[in-house]
Amino acid sequence: MHKEVQTEPRPEARGVGLVAEPAVPGETFSRVAFTQDAVDMISSLGRRHGPLMFHQSGGCCDGSSPMCYPAGDFLTGDADVLLGTTEIPDAGTVEFWMSREQFTYWRHTRLTIDIVPGRGSGFSLEAPEGKRFLIRSQLMNEDGSDAASLAES
Repeated sequence: MHKEVQTEPRPEARGVGLVAEPAVPGETFSRVAFTQDAVDMISSLGRRHGPLMFHQSGGCCDGSSPMCYPAGDFLTGDADVLLGTTEIPDAGTVEFWMSREQFTYWRHTRLTIDIVPGRGSGFSLEAPEGKRFLIRSQLMNEDGSDAASLAES
């Protein structure tokens, strides 16, 4: 059975350059998007480091910033959830992972990965650039629709 996948950015999602394909089993909507600035940075990092991946742990050491690694450098397992994948020029198929524990708290959240000036973690590939990835979040309902849209209707 083919399910229709909702991958178009919503009109109110300002600055979205790319929307990831859904990867959570049973879901037909995307949980992860990237701003165009983030896509440009990921492409640049991909030219230097090859295929890339992201992991969001929410742990004490890396705070709540998404971490960018060469694909395979961060080992994922049963304690992680793959939220989405997307093709980014020069960076290959980029996977976005989150720790399962963090996902229980962020289950009702749509994530947009952005890049901003600032000091990031020394382990994330963008740190030497004087920039850091961050997550802009928006609450959503179980079906992927915006939580605010129900409150307004």
